[in-house]
Amino acid sequence: MPISFFAIVMGLTGLTIAWEKAQHVFSRDIGITIWLVVLSSIAFTVIGLFYTAKLILYRKAVVSELRHPVKLNFFPTISISLLLLAIAYLAINPAISRPLWMAGTLLHLFFTLYVVSVWMHHEHFEVHHMNPAWFIPAVGNVLVPVAGVPLGFVDVSWFFFSTGMVFWGMLMTIVFYRILFHNPIDDRLMPTLFILIAPPAVGFIAYTRLTGDIDTIARLLYFSGLFLTLLLFTQVGRFAKLEFFLSWWAYSFPLAAICIASLVFYEMTDKLAFGYIGAGLLLIVSSVVCLLMIKTIVAISKHRICLPGH
Repeated sequence: MPISFFAIVMGLTGLTIAWEKAQHVFSRDIGITIWLVVLSSIAFTVIGLFYTAKLILYRKAVVSELRHPVKLNFFPTISISLLLLAIAYLAINPAISRPLWMAGTLLHLFFTLYVVSVWMHHEHFEVHHMNPAWFIPAVGNVLVPVAGVPLGFVDVSWFFFSTGMVFWGMLMTIVFYRILFHNPIDDRLMPTLFILIAPPAVGFIAYTRLTGDIDTIARLLYFSGLFLTLLLFTQVGRFAKLEFFLSWWAYSFPLAAICIASLVFYEMTDKLAFGYIGAGLLLIVSSVVCLLMIKTIVAISKHRICLPGH
């Protein structure tokens, strides 16, 4: 089982939070949240148990992933999954949300320090190894305030938000340099381009949590995320031709993030257009996650999922 399996938990939990937010914003409770929270929790538990078994039985394989220039960046998906579950449980039971948030935050700090240290002292990275998956550690840092502020950890939330925003700026420059002036990104990693949406979208949600306002910085974050979403939607024909890889799950969480950001923008400004954008994106991300679940189950049944490259 590759470490990138935890991206499934990110997609499912992102969808859960999007539905939770939509029901709150539109004052409609259709009772779907608890079922999605349970599904996300089961997915995290099952994948976590399988990966723990891999760590015990095939330690060399885990070490190999830790040393891989691309797979290394997927280890923080474990801590991000915990942080997303903390957000999902926040409105249901804060007593469950708090330990999930604390565990996710501490683990994410560890992963961020480890990954950045590897970046600084590497001996084998080349520019073609660079892809949007390198944003994953930064996204996790920006995610901390979303549950951290309501739970009372304001200064800690500012620490992680600042760290994530600094790395987002640096990595965005490097990624576009790599895209513009070097060979195209490999097909199996093309879906990771959607990760470009996540830092500004999650950054907007976190920033509004920290400040309680939509000011110039908030608008800059939201509209840059919305532009990147439109940019990638115009290339849907290219993505539709790609063979299914586990990396397809990279479509899910960023789409959920910009959906939630749109709903937050609507909630705080009462401008109906953003409500329509949020509702439209909710339909899209729901359809995408359903498609991904079907394709993943089919791939598992045909033993096509745990192969080199996934």
